[in-house]
Amino acid sequence: MKFKPLRRALCALFALPFALGAAHADDYPSQPLTLVVPFAAGGMTDILARQFAKTVQEKLRQTAIVDNKPGAGGVIGAPRGARARPDGYTLLITTTAHVVNPSITKNLPYDTEKDFAPIAMLARTPNVLLVNPSLPVTTVPELLDYARKNKGVTYGSSGTGGTTHLSGELLASRTGAPLIHVPYKGTALAVNDLLGGQIQASFVDGLSALKYVKAGSLRAIGVSTRERNPALAEVPTIAEQGVPGYETEIWIGLYAPAGTPPAILEKLNALALQSMGEPGFRKTLDEQATTPGTMDVAATRRYVASEIRKWGDIVKKAGIEAQ
Repeated sequence: MKFKPLRRALCALFALPFALGAAHADDYPSQPLTLVVPFAAGGMTDILARQFAKTVQEKLRQTAIVDNKPGAGGVIGAPRGARARPDGYTLLITTTAHVVNPSITKNLPYDTEKDFAPIAMLARTPNVLLVNPSLPVTTVPELLDYARKNKGVTYGSSGTGGTTHLSGELLASRTGAPLIHVPYKGTALAVNDLLGGQIQASFVDGLSALKYVKAGSLRAIGVSTRERNPALAEVPTIAEQGVPGYETEIWIGLYAPAGTPPAILEKLNALALQSMGEPGFRKTLDEQATTPGTMDVAATRRYVASEIRKWGDIVKKAGIEAQ
């Protein structure tokens, strides 16, 4: 009997950290949040970050500051998200580049899998395969046949190692068609040369591609996602045009530093899904070929891990050397 008080005291002592963690999650957030965006203001990632910040203000009555740290495909800003205290007050919002970078960049200043806790996919958009209207093709099979008969088709991308480049490499490796990559320093430059006929095709993110397709200045012959995009409903997927299993997309993810309490991750996930699904904003996304995310924390974690492996395989098969 005399040991019971000691046992109770020890149990209370070991339970204290968990009680504190639970209380911390219940009170969260009690101070402003910082949303690190490793890309320039005005782009898709920045737009989603500012929508999320708005929701934090409205629903949690707390300020969220968007901190743009652009450069090196997200590598400049990401370390801040990895090295912050794991308390949910510094978060990272970044693109698919985050899961591609481990395969194309040597000596990253962080470990993509070990240093981050995935929270939510905010939104996703397809890469759209566009061709100059002067090219006599209207489908992906016709483009591949044209490439084989003419010893290649030139396709542009927003830069070596990006998803628009690797989407082309995946198509080439799956079909054996000679697709010749022409890298540019950004989507706008690639599109300008496609409009001018200096290149014959290009993979372009759905958000950027839509206006050219609607204007009739460029022809969309395929989307890279598993399913058709509602904003481009008449454009078939690449997979359904004879390349089974083909799938790539650009997506924006929300991350916390590794070690952030699970209750905080769950709270942020629910808030993120609510933010992206807000009716007015959802309508804006839909009109721009962009789909809000729906995954919970566990599904997001699994998806991020699978994307790291997938893009690593694509880079390896394409023979792209890490820089």
